[in-house]
Amino acid sequence: MGFQIANLPEADAVLDEHPFALVVGMMLDQQYGMEHAFRGGWKVLSRFGTLDPAAIAAADPEEFKALCSVPPAIHRFPGSMAARLQELAALVEERYDGDVTRLWMEPTSGKELLARVQELPGFGKQKAQIFVALLAKQLGVHPEGWELAAGDYARPGYRSVADVTDADSLAKVRDHKKAAKAAARAGE
Repeated sequence: MGFQIANLPEADAVLDEHPFALVVGMMLDQQYGMEHAFRGGWKVLSRFGTLDPAAIAAADPEEFKALCSVPPAIHRFPGSMAARLQELAALVEERYDGDVTRLWMEPTSGKELLARVQELPGFGKQKAQIFVALLAKQLGVHPEGWELAAGDYARPGYRSVADVTDADSLAKVRDHKKAAKAAARAGE
């Protein structure tokens, strides 16, 4: 199955071909439109020439920050996200020998998978649960108990990026998020 999260065919192709791009997109998915966040890996690949975690981790921080800041930037806060991306790449290089798929292919339980994802820079519990759901729903990663690890994001519906498969489902996820924000403002 091809990803259709970035809403840009060339960026979605990078998500399909480079597993690290998927983690980068999830990391960037905060205070930024999800389709733009998931274009981050494509932007880095286009400008830096590789998505190899070792190369990204070893890049000069100022030069890497500059390339991440070129419009369209990888995030609305490109400097801090460039630094976080290098931190993420260093962790993947050190713990998983640069093979990010080991992050989700090795765990035998949802609890272990969730714990591994929560170790990533910028991944709190909610983002980690969403990522576990995305791995299960879109990549077929189903360690025992993944549903418990993913929490509400394992349920059917249009709650998060894990449920985005096309432009229609992206719109439904946006509607769900707007409704949730409105309910929170109303004190419900």
